Amino acid sequence: MSLQLPDFPWDTLAAAKELAQQHPDGIVDLSVGTPVDPTPRVLRDALSAASDAPGYPQVWGTPDLRESVSTWFARRRHATGVDPDGVMPTVGSKELVAWLPTLLGLGRGDTVAFPSVAYPTYDVGARLAGADPRPMANLLELGPHSPRLLWLNTPSNPTGQVLGVEHLRKVVDWARSRGVLVASDECYAELTWDGTDSAPSILDDRVCAGSHDGLLAVYSLSKQSNLAGYRAAFVAGDPALVDRLVQVRKHAGMIVPWPIQRVLRAALGDDDHVQEQKKRYAARRALLRPTLESAGWRIDHSEAGLYLWATADEPCRETVDRLAQRGILVAPGDFYGVAGARHVRIALTATDERIDAAVARLTDR
Repeated sequence: MSLQLPDFPWDTLAAAKELAQQHPDGIVDLSVGTPVDPTPRVLRDALSAASDAPGYPQVWGTPDLRESVSTWFARRRHATGVDPDGVMPTVGSKELVAWLPTLLGLGRGDTVAFPSVAYPTYDVGARLAGADPRPMANLLELGPHSPRLLWLNTPSNPTGQVLGVEHLRKVVDWARSRGVLVASDECYAELTWDGTDSAPSILDDRVCAGSHDGLLAVYSLSKQSNLAGYRAAFVAGDPALVDRLVQVRKHAGMIVPWPIQRVLRAALGDDDHVQEQKKRYAARRALLRPTLESAGWRIDHSEAGLYLWATADEPCRETVDRLAQRGILVAPGDFYGVAGARHVRIALTATDERIDAAVARLTDR
């Protein structure tokens, strides 16, 4: 049986990108979430110091790295009971999202549920395992059927929606009553815009009552620390589930390089560089959002993360084309499911100069 995967979404933006590139002042590409600011010096120094790495690293991660993840969860995420034995570094978070159903042994006849507006890799991961992908707007849509794995994404990519403590607690209670595993993709958690330090985690003491049974939290430093090129991330939660991941990955050779493990540890111990980067994004957001709203756009959710989930109350591809005529490229909402078909995702990951250019073009009617 051949593997049926969807077309790669960004390939469909080629014509709009070509149009935007024709602008006399060049393209303003707000379609992707790739960091553009420098990797902090403290992290580059950590990489340099660990560059002599002749031996094989540990799949599980070094004990001091796993302890650093546990300490970070307690300090930043209100999760005081993360067991270092339930922590493992990953090669970025996308690879874990894509391979988690397979690593957990899911296959034909199993269902992987995820939000109806969501990062496409949740769907792809289910298909890679031979399982059934099931987008949903809420748990009630599942009826009596229980998925084997439920993905949450909070803060959401693309919408920026944050699930609160009470909501997460209800999800955990529901999942445990049905024997459903819950994986929560939380890689934008430090980039909140509502005055809170970070978004709640599935491992938050108030959510799970201190028990991480059946729960996994996935986190990446790509966004908060400008480390997308390093592929530096980790998963934490139920030690039994993490042990299964470790055992399979040992056989598959899925290992985070030693220098990157050292950078991960350094990044988790330094909050200053995160706050500095957060200020940069906040400044860009403070320019772009009111400009869009003044031009008649509505911004939905967007209380966290690196995107504005915006609508001009028209089909998203029409919005993409209109903006491309002004030299601005954005991501159509239908990349993230049919429920996003009247929105576009507008990234804050552009230089100050390009954000200023976008503001000027949106203001010039």
